[in-house]
Amino acid sequence: MEKREETNREETLDPGDWASMRALGHRIVDDTMDYIETIRDHPVWQHAPPQVKAHFEGPPPSGPATPGAVYREYIDYILPYQVGNSHPRFWGWVAGSGTVMGAYAELLAASTDAVSGSFSYVSNNYVEMQVVEWCRALLGFPPGTSGLITSGCSSSTLIGLAVARNTMAGHDVRAQGMHGAGKQMTLYCSEEAHSSIQKAVELLGFGNDSLRRVPVNESLQIDIPSLREMIATDRARDFCPICVIGAAGTTNTGAIDDLNAIADICAEERCWFHVDGAFGAWAAIAPEYRHLVAGMERADSLAFDLHKWMYLAYPIACVLVRDARAHRNAFSLTPTYLAHGEGDRGLTGVDVPWLSDYGFELSRGFLALKAWMTIKEQGTDKYGRLIQQNIDQAHYLEGLVRDASELELALPVSLNIVNFRYLQPGLSDARLNDLNKQIETGLQEQGIAVPSTVSIRGRKYLHVAITNHRSRRDDFDLLVREVIRIGNDLA
Repeated sequence: MEKREETNREETLDPGDWASMRALGHRIVDDTMDYIETIRDHPVWQHAPPQVKAHFEGPPPSGPATPGAVYREYIDYILPYQVGNSHPRFWGWVAGSGTVMGAYAELLAASTDAVSGSFSYVSNNYVEMQVVEWCRALLGFPPGTSGLITSGCSSSTLIGLAVARNTMAGHDVRAQGMHGAGKQMTLYCSEEAHSSIQKAVELLGFGNDSLRRVPVNESLQIDIPSLREMIATDRARDFCPICVIGAAGTTNTGAIDDLNAIADICAEERCWFHVDGAFGAWAAIAPEYRHLVAGMERADSLAFDLHKWMYLAYPIACVLVRDARAHRNAFSLTPTYLAHGEGDRGLTGVDVPWLSDYGFELSRGFLALKAWMTIKEQGTDKYGRLIQQNIDQAHYLEGLVRDASELELALPVSLNIVNFRYLQPGLSDARLNDLNKQIETGLQEQGIAVPSTVSIRGRKYLHVAITNHRSRRDDFDLLVREVIRIGNDLA
């Protein structure tokens, strides 16, 4: 009898000792706050040494470890060797820096294993709907615009272009697939467009051959006459142009296409107008710089991140679609085991539809909570000032580069990205390319700062993308000094 009771004992993953787990939780929160508060005292980035890599080899554990021991492993082997984007001098690629309130929100969402998108009359859905509505209003889209919180601009772009495809194809794509198209559909984007656009085009079945990469002008914006010519050529060849993708801030340079001109072309050519606003869309809330993205509000769909220039922790992004019915028609699918009401008043009503009907994911976490809590905490006016501050910092760095004889600017700053390189008289471009790559590595390996590098017209430049609310002007003073120091040492 005793053996049988032992065999039938039921288990759980909850703590066996709630008091000690509570104490560990308090310690983790305290350690986290200490880390963020003193983040300037840490290296921006550290390369994981061989012993760290070796630590993550081996089979899964068959037996338990104490919670404290697991946390100790995190402190020793994980925390010091992450990307470092929360540091004030992290400017590589285009990455946000996170917020304290956002971290709390992640804990709260995880503590209830929160689901968002499924079921009606759920508080999580109301939160997401409000965040989407805030984004709509802040970015100038009309009332009634549809939208969805996503994991990143790659997902947002895929959703936006899926709605474009299904709306513009001229046949029932969901029933017939791409085989029902009488003509090859074509899409147009800048040569500087992000790789996620090509991925979306391929995943949606257009094929990469359908994506036309339009040449850029001297400012690296999409060349409007070339766009018109390419569309006319495709129509003459009996192709079917369906979509033009404009950039509200390219990843390489921050270049913003002439969005009003593209919107005009799309209206004339009966094409869908999609805007990739991954980070640059948020210039719309900077008091002195919102004119830079004029015309963005005319888009049929807009993809943008909140984990970049809204400084939230990864991942969180959004897509807006002007035609709510077209948005839902592209994704809504209700098998019998998920039967639910349609909602009689749409996205702004009380009886809401399942938000999973507006994207390709059914299983969705509560990503909107960190946006909701952080925006509530800080207010949109402060966000606008921070974005303006970052643009002002980019112009400040531009001035430092112009004043340094050892440095060369790639092109004038248009948004919040500065590309520049170290120069040494007598060195070829090939040697300078190698030298600037070594400077990037030196800055990173020494824990000084994290820029990345880009190639512009065959030349390699240090790439400083300022989407960091912790950066200060003296950080850029330090960057310029260290670039020159390391460059001189190497040259």
